[in-house]
Amino acid sequence: MFVTDGGIETDLMFRRGVNLPHFAAFVLLDTAEGRSALRDYYAGYAAIASAGGHPLLLESPTWRANPDWGRLLGYDAGDLERVNSAAIEFMAELRRDHVDAIGHILVSGSIGPRHDGYAASSEPHPDAAFDYHRPQLAAFAAASADLATAYTITHVGEAIGIVLAARAERLPIAVSFTVDADGRLLSGIGLAEAITTVDEAAPPDYFLVNCAHPSHIATAVGPEQADWNRRIAGIRANASTAGHADLDAAIERDDGTPREFAAAQAELLDRLPHLSILGGCCGTDERHIGAMVRETSHRSSESTPGEPTTEDRS
Repeated sequence: MFVTDGGIETDLMFRRGVNLPHFAAFVLLDTAEGRSALRDYYAGYAAIASAGGHPLLLESPTWRANPDWGRLLGYDAGDLERVNSAAIEFMAELRRDHVDAIGHILVSGSIGPRHDGYAASSEPHPDAAFDYHRPQLAAFAAASADLATAYTITHVGEAIGIVLAARAERLPIAVSFTVDADGRLLSGIGLAEAITTVDEAAPPDYFLVNCAHPSHIATAVGPEQADWNRRIAGIRANASTAGHADLDAAIERDDGTPREFAAAQAELLDRLPHLSILGGCCGTDERHIGAMVRETSHRSSESTPGEPTTEDRS
């Protein structure tokens, strides 16, 4: 059972008082003060992994480091290539800092949707998504990331394009869809349809679900076990039970109750037999992840998905 981090943007902004323009954590890589804040942030999750004897998945703070969001922040294509590469190098430094205590640590390059993950804009064509996301994936591959993960995806077309771009760069890739309170993607389709459609066109190494409360994810998954939900290897849930529209309008962080969050997460284990990555999203921090790991570790299945490694790129 891999441990990964919580809601990096909400933690840094609302709990630690760090300014993140346009919800972009990657800008912190450009200053010594910002790197120090990131180092302190990730150290909490390294401690959880070490204490529980779990491997660690380090996700880079690059969810917003794409052309549309970069442009808003004054980053051109060259700047984005530099910062995405620097992000993987920074995560590799963190791995060296903690590998003696933890042992097994993977570095993943995190990418986000082209548009707002809380809004269902027009469906991106896979070809357009391929061209758009490939430069970021290429930077990750050149910096020797172990894999990449696309988070908060709302459209299957964008997911397909991302997978194809990652394959072109010989980089293992995971896709994480987000669902609303009704258990459906913001584009209107169910999670089962989204996963099976992407798998038919361009299967990633595995899927995750993020940026939704465990109860919303439970609605999306349903009570039955099926081939498609065996493809879900990770959950990064929100602490709040609010839907995306309410979260988008919120001015304060809703961090819920770590114990209740952990209990809700544990209930998903029986429905997702290949679940092997536990982390969080909006409103969560090391309190939530620590409680969740303690609650779920003894219930985890022995069956886990194939682990993406750098050997997969050869």
